[in-house]
Amino acid sequence: MDEGLCNLEVDVNGEETFMVDKTIITQYSSKLAKVFGKSSGGSGKLKVIFHDFPGGAEGFELMLRFCYNNGKGNLSPSNLLLARYAAEYMEMNESVKNVSNLLDQTEKSVQGISYWSWSEILITLKQCQNLLVDDSSVMLEKCLDAVVGRLVSASEASPCPSSCSNDSSGIRFSCDSKSTESIKTNFTRSTWWFEDLLFLTPQMVIMLVKSMLSSKLDHYVISRFLLYYQKAKFATATTDEKCKIIEMVIDMHYEIDRNSVSFKTLFGILRVTLCLNISKCSRNKLEIMIGSQLDQVTLDNLLVPSPYGINYLYDVNLVLRFLKAFLRQGTGAVAPVRMRKVASLIDLYIAEIAPDPCLKTSKFLALATALPDSARDSCDELYHAMDMYLEVHPQLSQDERIKICCGLNYEKLSPQACLHLSKNTKFPSKSAVQALISQQSKLKNLLLTTTTTPISTPYNDSLCGSSGSSQKGKKEKSNEQVVLYAGNFDIQPDNEKMKEHLQGMQWRVMELEKVCKKMQTQMAKMTKSKASGHSYGKSLPKLCS
Repeated sequence: MDEGLCNLEVDVNGEETFMVDKTIITQYSSKLAKVFGKSSGGSGKLKVIFHDFPGGAEGFELMLRFCYNNGKGNLSPSNLLLARYAAEYMEMNESVKNVSNLLDQTEKSVQGISYWSWSEILITLKQCQNLLVDDSSVMLEKCLDAVVGRLVSASEASPCPSSCSNDSSGIRFSCDSKSTESIKTNFTRSTWWFEDLLFLTPQMVIMLVKSMLSSKLDHYVISRFLLYYQKAKFATATTDEKCKIIEMVIDMHYEIDRNSVSFKTLFGILRVTLCLNISKCSRNKLEIMIGSQLDQVTLDNLLVPSPYGINYLYDVNLVLRFLKAFLRQGTGAVAPVRMRKVASLIDLYIAEIAPDPCLKTSKFLALATALPDSARDSCDELYHAMDMYLEVHPQLSQDERIKICCGLNYEKLSPQACLHLSKNTKFPSKSAVQALISQQSKLKNLLLTTTTTPISTPYNDSLCGSSGSSQKGKKEKSNEQVVLYAGNFDIQPDNEKMKEHLQGMQWRVMELEKVCKKMQTQMAKMTKSKASGHSYGKSLPKLCS
């Protein structure tokens, strides 16, 4: 360049200073033309300072070459984006001497992006990221579409067997050795690009994944990429960066089809978040995803340590939130078999946390009553967990013990559990009486429906009735014996097991009656003892309706 014609000094972002010919550069740049007008500005030198020129000195030099080369740019995938944003910044949108302006030339070059190699597309995408291109940029959108288009084409050529089980053991059992090797090969072909895209920031990954989802790329492959990205990035990330990465992974998994994400994957993500302060929104999404698959979870998965500052051994509040998410699907949307699986799981969990001396009654009861009554066929496991909790917490008041018993459905206790409860001093006496009444009524009805000869039982309206009935019973003690006999069961000779079963039930009914009578006598004595300050009334009310 002739030094005599360099009459404009340009400072580019404080990186470098250029001396240029103002006349040449203003022909192509409408931005500078507006600044200096049509005048030549005399012989004095002028200075322009740019603070935010896209691409810095490199971008400005690329733009200068275009201007000094009579509007001819040597554009390639490696510099196309730089030229594009330099042209936009300098408003180079008007043709000069019948030569297309720089914006038009870059736009024409972008149209051929589908013919670029994979590495050329990635170079341009990396430039979009380095230049902090706006999310709504047309160039960024075209680059992302090109990346996803290549991945979709590759997956169609070598589809990933996502229909197989996510667990590799499922593949081993369902396929022979040759087909298994083929599956592994196909899966490797569908994940070859994982390493290539690790340069992306979490925000760019979000845009990429959204484009993948709209293009129907296999959701299982997307999930594996997110986990691969998280693991690779965590190796060198700071705590704040880890939070942003894992939040992105959670948010994107929330958009993926739930059938493509196993509960093991979700609990793996949960373990990562335990030592990170992620946003409440992302944490809620993760808990909702886990809760929706709660029927597949194991007890070990639920034994998550309590967060710092809470005395409980395990994070009970977390499990309660899982339950809330599971039930939020609606009872109509949850199949009974799934509900029973969750009930069985929660009973195991309650039994595991019951020995915790720091566990509050309110939390124990919240777990015991979280599921609808129809979820359990039997309450034996729940009863045993309550028994353990009361043993570890002997300091509980009578009212607190009664509240705990409210979570128990006595109708669903087995005869063995009912007998155990009747002799269990840790439970309120009212609970024991109510359990015996419920159990006796159930066994009586069962016997009546399975025999041809009615069972003769001089029952009162309530076996453990009012204190008045108890006083009357003293006068008629000799006639108060309850008679139970088998009668002539209509049982075929070859059905001896049924006969033995019925006889066993009869024996249990008589045992229940003996215990109930004993407790009835004790209750009558307690009614007389008014000095103690306890009054049980004329009848035994039900604890929990």
